[in-house]
Amino acid sequence: MALRLLYLIFVRLVGWLVLLGRSSTAKDVELLVLRQEVAVLRRTNPRPRWNWADRAVLAGLVRRLPRLLREHRLVTPGTVLRWHRRLVARKWTYPYRTGRPPIDDTIVAMIERMARENAGWGYRRIQGELLKLGHRTAASTVRRVLNRLRVPPAPQRDTDMPWRRFLRAQAAGLLACDFFHVDCAVTLKRVYVFFVMEVATRYVHILGITTNPDGTWAAQQARNLLMDLGDRADGFRFLVRDRASQFTASFDAVFSGTGMRVVKIPPGCPRANAYAERFVGTVRREVTDRLLIINERHLRVVLDRYAAHYNHRRPHRALQLAPPRPDRPITEPGCTSIRRQPVLGGLINEYEPAAA
Repeated sequence: MALRLLYLIFVRLVGWLVLLGRSSTAKDVELLVLRQEVAVLRRTNPRPRWNWADRAVLAGLVRRLPRLLREHRLVTPGTVLRWHRRLVARKWTYPYRTGRPPIDDTIVAMIERMARENAGWGYRRIQGELLKLGHRTAASTVRRVLNRLRVPPAPQRDTDMPWRRFLRAQAAGLLACDFFHVDCAVTLKRVYVFFVMEVATRYVHILGITTNPDGTWAAQQARNLLMDLGDRADGFRFLVRDRASQFTASFDAVFSGTGMRVVKIPPGCPRANAYAERFVGTVRREVTDRLLIINERHLRVVLDRYAAHYNHRRPHRALQLAPPRPDRPITEPGCTSIRRQPVLGGLINEYEPAAA
């Protein structure tokens, strides 16, 4: 830095010696041209950027100018004093002095995640959870991190539960049921399919297929479902259904007898039963809209095979691309040889590792 400053001083001295041999008229013309250039530069860039060499040269030459010119220059006495204060502050600043070390970004991310996923956790609760994970952090550090991220304290975070978290908490004890129909290819007979889905696992029960779905038939299918669930039926608290005429009081009484509450969606709002409606759309896109169903028996065979694929082999985005109840363990990485297993005549394909 010092050598560069000496070089700049030498260049300016040589330039000054060159100016001694020039006439006053030439100097005045050059000054007028330079003033015009400076005026143009000020219009394009009113706040130029100075490096340290520019500051040193201007600070040394500005005092040689007349007072009238100094008041109209880019560098004012206040600017020179500000540069001096900045140099002094830089000299007495110790960037490597000891003190409180900064908190790691990984711990910051963990604190934010715990606070957002657990609305009732306070600073010390998060501190204890971090200690279990091997991170020793003070409660004041947790408070400082959450304040910086604008995450409110536990009492304020816990005032209102978001709908997404509420539905996920209720999904473990939630059943959803609905009907969908399929028209036979030859006779054009309409066949109705009744199914129930376990919302938490997306497991689907195809309860029955009939051409006359009345209330008595639906109530009997509900009894069959409870028999199939066995002791697991006590873990469900709600059944979501629409207001179809097949769901009579006897149908609701079957579930109410086990302590389950039947929830009816509002009229004309199929989205309120979104899980069941999503399955109806899936089974139509993947099977029934791509096959000619001959009769009721054919439909029963097709849906039984598809339900086995849906429940045990088909990946689900809501389950992190895992089946509801996989019937085989996940293959180890590095499998290069696979075998295709056609389902429903190749309408759907399943893949599994081939034997070596």
